[in-house]
Parts: sequence; C-alpha cells; structure tokens
Amino acid sequence: MVAFEPGTGQRLVEVSARRTGADYCRFLQQLAAHYPQAEKIVLVQDNLNTPTDAVFYQHLPAAEARALAARFELHYTPKNASWLNLVELELSAIARQCLHQRIPTLDELTAHVAACVAERNAARATVRWQFTLEKARVKLDRHYQKIRAANSPD
Repeated sequence: MVAFEPGTGQRLVEVSARRTGADYCRFLQQLAAHYPQAEKIVLVQDNLNTPTDAVFYQHLPAAEARALAARFELHYTPKNASWLNLVELELSAIARQCLHQRIPTLDELTAHVAACVAERNAARATVRWQFTLEKARVKLDRHYQKIRAANSPD
C-alpha cells in the first residue's frame, strides 16, 4: 500500500502478502499517526477493491473506528481512470527502480522497497503533473455529456 504526498515528495509504503481490510485499516492508522496535527487527511483512492471507512468498524473498537474515520476525507478516481491516481505513477517508479529482478521472499521484497522508498523520500522525488483542467475537460467531456443529457429539463 502506498500513500504519496506530491507536494513534499514523501511517501509511506507498506508491503504485505495480501491487501485485506485489516491491512488497509492498519495502514490508515499508520498514516494518521504520520500526520498527528492534521484534522483531515485527504485521500484519493482508486475504485478497484478499495475498502471504505466501514472497514475500521470491522477491525477496531467503535470509538476508535469513528475517530479514525473522521480523520479521512475519501475521494475516488473514476472507474477505468487509474492513470489519474498519482500513486499508480509512484508504484510504477518504484517497480522500475527496485523491482526489476525476481525477489524470492516477502522479507527481501520489503527490504528492497524500503530502500527504494527511503531514496525517493530523501530526494523528495515527486510528480510533475501536466494534466491541466483544460485538458481534463477535453479528455473527459464525453463522460459529462451523458450526465448533462440525463439532467437536461427536456
């Protein structure tokens, strides 16, 4: 799992054998602890098998789950538009830099990824986003045409 803050070039990464609700809950607890002064942490997530804050209630006591859920503001990338998710770009960079060979164990994978992430964090490597609002309107206009048609007062 990856949390990426493009403004600072910092990322928090966790390698796990699976991507379960418990893993998601634990990762977001770590993320909340990473930003103790933040009242709200804004997350942009993809729509593919992404748990909601309901997973907190499955794995934490109710009061703790409620407090954790209140810390996050969740936004989702459109389906079939994972390229809009900056974390996808970050995962690609990590894969190109440190996962170019077969890594036989989870421990070794974790060590390789941790070293790569430490290097990228030290360099404050970030994304130079070039997709402007104007380009987005042109590229995504066909999706909004359906919405406009459905909402027209004909």
